[in-house]
Amino acid sequence: MRYLNLLLQFWITSLRAEMEYRINFWVSVITSLGNTAGSLFTLSFFYRDGGNMGGWGWNEVLVILGVFTIVEGLSQSILNPNLNRIVIHVQYGTLDFILLKPVDSQIWLSFRHISPWGIPSIVVGSLLVGYGVVKNDPEPTWILYGLLTLFSGFAILYSLWFILGTLSIWFVKIYNVTYVLKTLVESGKFPISAYPTLYRFFMTFVIPVAFLTTVPAEVFLGKARSSILPLSILLAVIFLILARAFWRFALRFYTSASS
Repeated sequence: MRYLNLLLQFWITSLRAEMEYRINFWVSVITSLGNTAGSLFTLSFFYRDGGNMGGWGWNEVLVILGVFTIVEGLSQSILNPNLNRIVIHVQYGTLDFILLKPVDSQIWLSFRHISPWGIPSIVVGSLLVGYGVVKNDPEPTWILYGLLTLFSGFAILYSLWFILGTLSIWFVKIYNVTYVLKTLVESGKFPISAYPTLYRFFMTFVIPVAFLTTVPAEVFLGKARSSILPLSILLAVIFLILARAFWRFALRFYTSASS
């Protein structure tokens, strides 16, 4: 409860600061609609003559695009405002002051700020998922399972991003690596089955982008095996543990930059 109250205070102050620039909200709405329209336009080329993409029909691929858009919105609201600052904290020595606070440093670095600018993407993505799910009419329990796999995928993305940010303790200028991760995640807006075999292997077992978008979409549609939900949750837990262990390990090598 102490940390929940702390996060509530963090987010209230962050939202108050962000809402001083309310025009940014409408800019984010236009950006989200524009990105979605562009993705739909691209997908339409693969379905003009009744084709499909990796065995996915039009209504089904909309669910993948919707899941991707939701993950992108969550990233814009939570991950971008926080994890991108780890490098800055290390570079300018402000990490010293975070480590001295009576609060867990990983929680502070991960959730200190929140941005409302990802909300339009979350709403648009939810509408796409809802439309695709209604058109395919799966069992209601699969929708609940889909939400669980969606948040498991987001936990995996958070863990990967946090691990890359932690590398800044050794390599201060680590921005390019996070851009590579964003580019890989961007490929998740299309079905993993549509990519070549080697790429599918890499995006499933090396950088598990499949568990960020395609797997939740399969679960939402009731197309996934029954074992995929516990596997997704287990993978999320493993990545969270790895991120935590790597952070504690990296702090042993951190030397103050402010004194």
